[in-house]
This record gives sequence, structure tokens and C-alpha cells, in this order.
Amino acid sequence: MADPAPPPPQSVVDRIKAELADSFDEELELELDDDRLQALINDMSDHPAREQLDRKAYFRELFRLQHELIRLQSWVQAKGLRVLVLFEGRDSAGKGGAIKRITQRLNPRVARVVALPAPSERERTQWYFQRYVPHLPAAGEIVLFDRSWYNRAGVERVMGFATPEQVEQFFDDVPAFERMLVRSGIVLLKYWFSVSDAEQELRFNMRIHDPMKQWKLSPMDLESRRRWEEYTAAKEEMFARTHIPEARWWVVDGDDKKRARLNCIAHLLAQIPYQDVEQPEVVLPARIRHADYVRHPVPADLHVPNTY
Repeated sequence: MADPAPPPPQSVVDRIKAELADSFDEELELELDDDRLQALINDMSDHPAREQLDRKAYFRELFRLQHELIRLQSWVQAKGLRVLVLFEGRDSAGKGGAIKRITQRLNPRVARVVALPAPSERERTQWYFQRYVPHLPAAGEIVLFDRSWYNRAGVERVMGFATPEQVEQFFDDVPAFERMLVRSGIVLLKYWFSVSDAEQELRFNMRIHDPMKQWKLSPMDLESRRRWEEYTAAKEEMFARTHIPEARWWVVDGDDKKRARLNCIAHLLAQIPYQDVEQPEVVLPARIRHADYVRHPVPADLHVPNTY
């Protein structure tokens, strides 16, 4: 049988359209998870219906806000700002999804995410804030903490990983620590993603029954579900003792993931006054060509097989 004929060459316009479409595919792929979750919700008659945000409106606003984030990124670089954003909240409240949308189109050398693992034996003997300090932003950087030193006020406290004396010491120290950060010039924002009891139960069940999401459920997550009320009490005391004028808390309603992302990004943008930064004109230089240049073929055994 003869080999199939190669596909006709794409025009430049078609190639440009394909490239643009591909740049949006990542967001569309991420939305598949939300669609699957919504299908599960719709199948549960006892779950209250929620007015859905129009998909086109959501994408249009998300891309607009992401464009604004790029403008903010340029301003942070130009002015040498240091921006630190803390993301806290209950498991499955949507912190990770919001962080993904914030950083999705930004330069990872400017906007980076810090998600520290459990402390090592050595780190447990350090000053509590010491392991976080090396990750603080330098000039021209935006750092997003996916959970932060507030682990001590939440999971460490509820699960007994910190003694009552250590928790009390944390509450005594953290306002002074954050005031020191702000006095040094760091722009500090603290977001708490809230999710209702019923919504968290749905999302946990979604993860349990989805092979592609089971990895998201750790024994600690399951235990947090059992100890819902203990975590509520810990959160309430955390707010009462660490909500200070220099570094206040902002609560994001996470029951509707799409709205939560848009609301969080819009709020973040509103906290940092920024303007357009004049950018130098970018001109693609002509490639230097030499008459004696010969490009040798790549050996066949180096190629990845064309499975698709």
C-alpha cells in the first residue's frame, strides 16, 4: 500500500490562526476539570443549583485580566517592586486554580510560585520563619506562596504538629514579622479561599472517584474533612490575631471557581497602582546566511517516533 499523501501546506494565515488557538488550549484543557465537576453537581439533586457564569464571558474577562497582569508585571520590573501574595484556605477551595491563572501568561523568572514541602528535621529546629525568608521577592519579582507560614495556625495546630506554646509564639511573632516585611518595601497581600461544607464534600468525592485526581487527596486532606469544625475554629482565631492594618486578610468565596478566579485577579490588580511601561520596539533581525553552510541531517535513531 502506498504511503498516504502528505497534508497540503498551510497558508501563513492558517498557521497563525493555529498558533493562536494553541495558545488558548491550555486554559480550555484546564476547564475540562470544571466541566466534569459541574456534571457531577448536576447529577446530585440535593445540591442547590447555581447560576453559571457564561463561558464566553468568563474567557473574555479572564484573558482581559491576564493582559492586565502582564502590564502589572512590566510595572513591577520597571519600578523594582517586591510583591508577595499568600494563598491560604481549605483543601479544594480553589487556591491552586487561581494561582495557575495568575501565572499562566507571566514570565516565570518574574512571577514564581513557592509551595514548600513539610519541613525537614533540620528546619524543625530553625526559627520558624527562617525557611520562608529565602523565597521572599527581590526587586522586580512577584512571589506567590501556595500556603505559607500560616501552616502553623492551621494544619500544624489542628493536627498536633505544633505545641500550644509554639502556636502562641507564632501568634505573638507574625504581626511583627509581617510589619517588618511591609516596612522593608514588600507589597504583602493575604488571600483566604473559602468553600462551603457541601461544596468541599462534592469536590472531595470528585477526587475520590476520578483516577486522574486521586493523587490530590492526601491522608491529611481526608483528616481535614473529618475535623472541619476544628479547622473553622483555628481559622477564626487566626483572622482575629493576624488581621492587621499593614497586612490584612481578604476572603475569596471559592464555591464558584470561575468567579473566584476572576474576583481574586481583579482584586489583586486593584491593590497595586500600575501604568503602562514604554517598551523598546522589537525587530526580528535578518538571519545571517553563509554560502558554505550545510545543515547535516539528524540521525534517524535520535528522532522521537511519530506516534500521532
